[in-house]
Amino acid sequence: MPELPEVETVRRGIAPYLTGRIVTQVVVRQPRLRWPVPEELAVQLPGQMILRVERRAKYLLLHTDAGTAILHLGMTGRLRILPDHTPLQKHDHVDLVFANSHCLRFNDSRRFGALLWTSEPPERHPLLQTLGPEPFDAAFSSTYLHQQAQGRRSAVKTLVMDNHIVVGVGNIYANESLFAARISPLRPAGQVTLAEYARLTAAIREILSAAIQQGGTTLRDFIGGDGEPGYFQQSLRVYDRYSLPCTACGEPIQRCRIGQRATYYCPRCQR
Repeated sequence: MPELPEVETVRRGIAPYLTGRIVTQVVVRQPRLRWPVPEELAVQLPGQMILRVERRAKYLLLHTDAGTAILHLGMTGRLRILPDHTPLQKHDHVDLVFANSHCLRFNDSRRFGALLWTSEPPERHPLLQTLGPEPFDAAFSSTYLHQQAQGRRSAVKTLVMDNHIVVGVGNIYANESLFAARISPLRPAGQVTLAEYARLTAAIREILSAAIQQGGTTLRDFIGGDGEPGYFQQSLRVYDRYSLPCTACGEPIQRCRIGQRATYYCPRCQR
């Protein structure tokens, strides 16, 4: 599933083509996505100008004066900017058509993505209102993470992957951040010290920033907003490197499962 850097890469790719453009039509060919595409989207969005394109966690927000379209890529969702007469491909489910005769086309083979609409402030939407801070916000700090961890016996990896605690630290980047911070993903969250959380918050920001700069991670169906795959996979130091030597000490990378997710770590470097 695309994680925060992939979604941010898509946002940066499509924003220049959408911002300031007027939507003339919404074409819904398949309304049955993860949640049904609401009928009011095709009624209220046409005639509106896209004021800005933002990201909240893994959601893309297309803001207009009338409301906000909320888009989630799911596991296999793709967005392309195309001339509106471009022949359809299989799984092309929705077009947002603009006055310049181009469209934003949403393709999703597994239909786990979503396209929703709200006329309320988007932060009040049920999908967004309980989310934790963004990893680049000042509210996400070592003190905050240490406080959230108090009394928790679950693994620290589970803590940083909890979107109610902090958004966007998916499985790949949790593995990489814990390695960079030299913290075992198996450690109970409540036993990690404030100094260690300082290393971890810094590592999360550094890893995510590097991934955004490199266009995300190439996994299965992900393609960036410019149609190009991401390249951060070349920089992975532990994820998907089971039994290979640690890049820091040479110890074989170990693998286990935490919360049903594959977890990779170096037993020597991470304590």
